[in-house]
Amino acid sequence: MADLQDELHTTAEVGGLEGPAAAVRRAGPELRTEEAAAASGTLERAHAFLATHPVADGYSGLPWALRHLPWYDLELGESAVDTDVPRLREGHVGALFWSLHLPEGLAGDRAIGATLEQLDLVKTVVQVHPEGLRLAFSAGQITDARNCGRIAVLLGPAGAPALGDSLGILRALHSLGLRLLTLSGTSWASPTGLTRFGEEVVRELNRLGVLPDLSGASDATIHRTLAVSKAPVVFTRSAARTLRPHPSNLPDDVLAELGVAHGLCLVPLTAEQTGPSVRDVADHLDHIRAIAGPECVGLSGTYDSGTAHPQDLADASCYPHLIAELLDRGWPESDLALLTWGNVQRVLRSADFTARAAQQRREPSTAKIAELDS
Repeated sequence: MADLQDELHTTAEVGGLEGPAAAVRRAGPELRTEEAAAASGTLERAHAFLATHPVADGYSGLPWALRHLPWYDLELGESAVDTDVPRLREGHVGALFWSLHLPEGLAGDRAIGATLEQLDLVKTVVQVHPEGLRLAFSAGQITDARNCGRIAVLLGPAGAPALGDSLGILRALHSLGLRLLTLSGTSWASPTGLTRFGEEVVRELNRLGVLPDLSGASDATIHRTLAVSKAPVVFTRSAARTLRPHPSNLPDDVLAELGVAHGLCLVPLTAEQTGPSVRDVADHLDHIRAIAGPECVGLSGTYDSGTAHPQDLADASCYPHLIAELLDRGWPESDLALLTWGNVQRVLRSADFTARAAQQRREPSTAKIAELDS
């Protein structure tokens, strides 16, 4: 962590990595005035763009963060966290997935109970902030929430240990609103890949319309899930391993395979995975767009998840800075619209379509892990 903090402090001093604001400060008076005006103009363009194409944020750690606060008001603003309604509106966030992930080490009944408590907390938070937040369970409901001036909250991802090796529990969590499940940390989705029961879990996810999340999964699990799943897969917190060798980041061959499968890689705004500056994040977005295609890349704030964030991306209000950087790089608005909003909508609609088709072909699975993996 000390090395990371040093990097965060020194990045702005390295000429090749400095952002627009730093470049403006270092320039002479006349050039500084021109560049400041240009930067301001680009930021205004970013705000105008996001007013029409808001951000669908793929990961928020807010539920677990709120568990540790004695009192909070997300409508007025809450300085103890990175996310509240005023900052979501300032950042033009129209929808976000609220993580139900748990601390490592919880398994069995404890994992199931803690996941249900997380889910209950999210629903309670949304209910007590009705002017700003609204639960949504589909792409259509996300759009409805936006049209009503609310920020859509989706449930997930949850960790696979929350299932307790029971497809019945998976169906119960889906009925409560779960829309993303992370496939790691179990005997059936392990470093050696998916077992036969794990493959049945993926088929049941497809039948229900729950998206498989493969961030942090083993390479064997990733490749097998891509082969088995009829619906798109999602990486909720993965960047490009070529640019930063983090274990959750994806190598180019997986990004290419993801593009063929029409999945979605949501790039996290964390210094650890993408780097200490907004330009580093943009580099990852450029790379993934080039390898997987513009239909397969999105954004994952990962705010309130206990990680350091790049400069100019400190909280949920900062998305315009990233969009301004991409505008300066020449991203067409059509690709930006997919990045911020369209790609998340696409995978949700595709999951619902796949689920309707699968429900006509197969009944709810009664498979048991002891039967398939013994």
